[in-house]
Amino acid sequence: MPNKENMQALFQGLHGDLEDFADRVSTYLGCPITIEDANHRLLAYSMHDDRTDKARISTIIGRRVPEKVINSLWKDGIIPALLKSPDPVKVPAISDVGLGNRAAVSIWKNRDVIGFIWALEVDKPFTKEDLEFLQYAAKEAKNQILQLQTRKHRRLASDQEFLWQLLTGHLQDPKEIKEQLIQHAHVIPQAFSVLVFTFPSDISSEGERQIAYLLTTTQKIRPILYTTDDNKLILFASLEEDKGAALSLSSFISSFISQMDSRFQVQPIFGASGQVYSEFSLVQQSYLEAQEVLSIKHLFPVETEGICLYSRLGIYKYLAFLSRQKNKSSKSDQLARILLYDQKHQTNLFQTLRIYLEKDSNPNEAAKTLHVHANTLTYRLKRISEVGDINLKDSVQKTGLFIEIKLLQYEEAQSLASLDFGE
Repeated sequence: MPNKENMQALFQGLHGDLEDFADRVSTYLGCPITIEDANHRLLAYSMHDDRTDKARISTIIGRRVPEKVINSLWKDGIIPALLKSPDPVKVPAISDVGLGNRAAVSIWKNRDVIGFIWALEVDKPFTKEDLEFLQYAAKEAKNQILQLQTRKHRRLASDQEFLWQLLTGHLQDPKEIKEQLIQHAHVIPQAFSVLVFTFPSDISSEGERQIAYLLTTTQKIRPILYTTDDNKLILFASLEEDKGAALSLSSFISSFISQMDSRFQVQPIFGASGQVYSEFSLVQQSYLEAQEVLSIKHLFPVETEGICLYSRLGIYKYLAFLSRQKNKSSKSDQLARILLYDQKHQTNLFQTLRIYLEKDSNPNEAAKTLHVHANTLTYRLKRISEVGDINLKDSVQKTGLFIEIKLLQYEEAQSLASLDFGE
């Protein structure tokens, strides 16, 4: 290994040129070199001959490490080790994802990892001296990456300002929006949706780094703009305008929440998405829809546990509107009679009716949920019909009753929420 003076001379005159930096490290070690940022986006790679592997080729073509490679490196403990220590790590081959033997080292600024250097093993195993040189190279790479980050932070602030203009409806002209999308996102989405995640507390700078990491490495959807607002993450995502868009959104929301928990121990997080649109004047609409989903999930946590898309809310998406339009002095005579009977006789006919309708009039499912025998349920349904003058075989009546019940629950939940906030 060269002495300190020789190593300093090796990296002189770079001035932020990471490609040149990668080539110099590659020349010394005699192997292909890849440099990534902290979110596994490709920053630079050395020239190479045929001695490479599929993972490196995919990284160069896609300008970021494939998600399946990142997941494997997390499972094998490689990335956690790199995030804990500046010491180089030897990485054994992972044939399932096309990864050959290599060595890796993280690039640090104070206590934060700002990048990685990956060296592909080709002719011979890396020696102790090779790894010491790789660690020195990581220290030298810090200044090169910081120069790039300064420019990136200026662009990010501008990107977030543009996103807020979309979310608040201040930008409406389709032509202007497309021009700005090219400038800020470098893409004009075929379709899009706005997603909102709520975190257990205000998002810290460390939380922002964790979010950026997951958003950059995911390949389930294409997050093109995002911002944080207190304890919320707001995301503008590009999608393909087809039947698979809803599945992609659901998969991403589930994966994001799961990985924030398993990798960074942040939970509980709740996520939601507005509808998928292709007209850019509807960005604000999608944003409001995502927030409505989160509001409904807060009011009806059990009933909406598996719902994260506005398009899947069903009757719940109309409750706020129906509540505003309903005459406050008018109540369903049928439900009023049942509630009065319950109060007078200490029964639970109202709960039985609610569960029965929620289970789509399936007596077996309703009895199971209520923890009663089928005969008991049959008796209660008969009393409900008699007391409330309800025909439980009439789909129109049942639909109306179901909506009335949900409106009662919605208004009660809203009242409790108002009390919680001292309103």
